[in-house]
This record gives sequence, C-alpha cells and structure tokens, in this order.
Amino acid sequence: MRFGILLPHFGEHANRENVLDGARLAESVGFDSVFTRDHVVYEPHSGIETADTTFYDTITTMAMVAAVTESITIGTAALIPYRHPIHVARSLGTITEMAGERLLLGLGTGRFDREFDAVGLGGIPRVEMLKETIGILRDFSANPLTSHDSPIYEFTDISVLPTPSKLDIWWCSSVPASARFAVDMGLGWLPGRITLDTIGLRRRVMAERSEATGLPMPKIGVVAPTRLAGSRDEAIAGANVPGLLKWANDFGKWWVTPASGGFETAEDLQGSLIAGSADDVVSEAAAFADAGVDHLVFDLRTQFDRWLELVQLIGEDVLPRARGTTTG
Repeated sequence: MRFGILLPHFGEHANRENVLDGARLAESVGFDSVFTRDHVVYEPHSGIETADTTFYDTITTMAMVAAVTESITIGTAALIPYRHPIHVARSLGTITEMAGERLLLGLGTGRFDREFDAVGLGGIPRVEMLKETIGILRDFSANPLTSHDSPIYEFTDISVLPTPSKLDIWWCSSVPASARFAVDMGLGWLPGRITLDTIGLRRRVMAERSEATGLPMPKIGVVAPTRLAGSRDEAIAGANVPGLLKWANDFGKWWVTPASGGFETAEDLQGSLIAGSADDVVSEAAAFADAGVDHLVFDLRTQFDRWLELVQLIGEDVLPRARGTTTG
C-alpha cells in the first residue's frame, strides 16, 4: 500500500510554510504522495471545515510543490472540469517537463452547480465533460497534433508541447457508476469519505467487470478523513462526528447501509473516518488494505492547526508500522 496526505492549501491554515514546508517534510519522512483539492468558488463544507474561504489554486499549488520536492507523487483529489482541457494539458505538460513524471491526476465531476454556473459551464452534462477531458488529455499525451469534435469541445490540429506525458489518471467518486467507469476507461478509482463496506462492494463489482471484459483491475485509492489524539475516544470527541454523520446521511445515499439501518454513530462511519492514536491508525490502515485499497490518503483538515507536527508523527511512527502490516 502507498500512503499520501492532503495538503493544507485551503482554510485558515493555508500558508506558504504549511504547504511548501509540509510537502518537503512529507517527502522526507516517507509519504509516497501529497494531494490537493479543487474549487473555483470555495464555500467550506458546513460542519466539516472552518468558515475561512481561503483557497490556493490547485494547479498553481501543484507546480509550487513540484518545484520544492524531488520525487514525491503530486496528486489531485479531485481536479474538476472547470478548465478547458487544452488549458489543463498545457499546465500539466509544463509541470511534468519541469518536475518529472510524478503526477497522479484524480478527476471528478464536482458537486456544486454554483461553481459551474460562475464560469459559464452550467447545464453541461458533467460526466460527459469529464470523459471527454480524459480522452483529450490522453490524445495530447500520445499525438503531436490533436483534434476534437463534440457538442462540448471542438478544436482542430492543436499542439501542446511539452506534452502531459504518462499521466496516471483516476476517477474520483463514490457512486456505483464511477467504479464501472474506472474499469471501462482504464483508470484508477479514488473516492473520498467512503465506508469500508462500500469499498468492499465496489471492489467486488470492479473485479467482476474486469473478469468479464478482460480489462485490467484498477488500482483503488481512498481519501480518508483522519484525526489523531491520545486515544480513539479523545479523537472521536474532537472529530465533529455529528457533521460527518450529516454529510453521510445527506450525500452517502450510494454507500452500503450500516447494520444499524442508518448513519447514527461513529462506528457507522468506519472507513470514512480514521480516528485514534498512532496505534489505531496503523490498525485502520491494515483494514483498508484488507478491503483492497492500494493508496490511502490521510485527510487532516480538522487538525491543520497541528499540521507539521502530525505529518512528522504519521511519517515517523505510523507509516513504518503500517507498511509492515500491509502489502503492495
């Protein structure tokens, strides 16, 4: 299993030191990857994030992190199609040329209409927009000249040099169709805030589809909200479980229903919340590995006030032991 961490490029703790020094520290203590989110109109998630609307641009942040690190993978979870694919190809090609082939491009459809409306993209089918974006990026990666003709994007004989070569592309979503898309399109699958039971179900569906079609089984990643403390009870107490449960009940309708019949307790969130001591996090990582997860990304947004301290703690105490209990 590989391990990543979400960068604090949003909210009240977003600053140069936390983003750039944090990325360097993550690389030095053994993380495999750092990740960014994407918004053009940032409205913090109620009950999960602070009200501060600071948000560092995703691609700009990726470029800055690439410039101050050497080899760590730089990922998005998820890049949303607010930008024209030519723009995305140009940006990613430049980063790849300057920093090497170490981008993991998680792409998603986004959630909020307001953002698409704000940039003149309201009403366009987002799944189709995302599929076309993936195809266009792959075309630019493989061909000196690329053309495209569809109701969404139309252009002829466009060259993007340097090319965004060898992009590792993942589909970011937890809905059932996203797992099928990952198999059919040869992508990784990278949901966020999803339960272990749901991961297990999606993985079985993907394996069946892979076997039936002869297509490769995708890699699976998860971005998991994480909170560390001296004990699990202490971590749970500070995790705003009511906010996470509200999120699960509002947006987790495609998740496997827990045995209780609904998302009512912290135990019902297993997989969509990692909480506890370093020992607990090691055990949780093993549970994700058992569920078939290949890449676990820790999301510490509720503890960005302890960001550098926790990067050090996880890197030095959790990761070596977690790697000892997982494979891959």
